[in-house]
Amino acid sequence: MKIKFTTKLFGAIAGALLLSTSANAACGKITIADMNWSSASLMANVDKAMLEAMGCEVELVAGSTMPTFTSMNETGSPDVAPEIWANAFKDLVASATGAGRLHVANPEPMSGLGEGWWVLPATLDANPELTSVEAILARPDLFPDKEDPSKGAFHGCPSGWSCQLINQSLFKAWDMEAKGWKLVDPGSNAGLDGSIAKAAESGGNWFGYYWNPTAIIGKYDMQQVEWGVPYAGDDNWHNCIALGADNCSDPEPSAWVNSVVIALVSDNMFYNGPKEAMGYFKARTWPGTVMNEMLVWMQDTGGTGADATVEFLTNHGDLWKTWVSADVAASVEASL
Repeated sequence: MKIKFTTKLFGAIAGALLLSTSANAACGKITIADMNWSSASLMANVDKAMLEAMGCEVELVAGSTMPTFTSMNETGSPDVAPEIWANAFKDLVASATGAGRLHVANPEPMSGLGEGWWVLPATLDANPELTSVEAILARPDLFPDKEDPSKGAFHGCPSGWSCQLINQSLFKAWDMEAKGWKLVDPGSNAGLDGSIAKAAESGGNWFGYYWNPTAIIGKYDMQQVEWGVPYAGDDNWHNCIALGADNCSDPEPSAWVNSVVIALVSDNMFYNGPKEAMGYFKARTWPGTVMNEMLVWMQDTGGTGADATVEFLTNHGDLWKTWVSADVAASVEASL
C-alpha cells in the first residue's frame, strides 16, 4: 500500500511539474521590480503570486522609482513596475507610453492615495467645525507649538525633501505666519512620525503634512483636511509653489497637485505575458484602507513584502479573487 501510495503521489507531483513547466515555457520569464518601500514591495510579491499561478516563471529584482523607470524605458526590463509615483517625470512617462515602449497597466493601482495636510480623528470629533484648511488656520490655539505655545504648530517636511519647499510655499500662500502659525521642521521621517504618535497617544492635537498610503495614516486613522479651494494650476504649482518660498514671491493658495501613480509594464509583458495578466493588472486596484491595514501589519510585525503577501492572500480573498479567474484563484490558494 505504501508503494502504491508513493507511486501515485510522485505521479501527481510529476504531472503538476509537467503542467507547470509547459505553462512556464509558454509564458516565459517575467521580472517584477520589488521597489524600496513597503506598499510597492507588497504589490510586487502579490503580483508574483498571481503571475506564477498563471504559469509564469517570475523573478523579483530590486527597484526604486527613477532607476526602474529608466531601465524599463531604455532596456525593456524589468517587465513590471507595480507602483510608480510619476509626478516628477510624467512627461517622460507620456513619451514612453506614447511611443509604445511601455504600457500603463493600471492608471490607479490604489485608491485614496496622495499627499496633503492631515489631522487626528479625535481633533475632528471634538471640533466638527474644522471642515477645511481655512477653518483650521483660524484655530492655532488648538495646536500649540511646544517651544512657543502662543503659536500654532504646523508640521512640514524634513530638510532636503522636495515637499519641504512645497509646504514652505503653501505656508506663505495661506499667510499662516500672520494667522499665528509656526512652520516646524521635524528633522527626519522618524521625527515626523514621532510627533504624530506622541499627539495621538497623549490625546493631543496635530496638524501637518503626510502622504497616503502609509502605516502611520492607517495606525492612527489620520484624516485628510479638505482644502476648500481648487488646485490653482500647473503654472502656480510647478513654477512657483514647488520652488519654495524663497523663489516663489506670490504663491496662490491651492489644493495639492494630484498624485500620478501608475502600474507600468514592458512590451514583453504586454504582448507575451499570459492572456489573463493584463486583465489582472487592470482589475488590481488596492483600496487605500486595505493597503494601510497591511502596512500597519508590516510595521508591527517587521514583516517583509513576502510575509505580508501570505497574510493578505489568507485574509483578503474577498478582494483579490475579484482580480483573477476562478482557476487562477484556486491555484493561488493551493500555493498558500
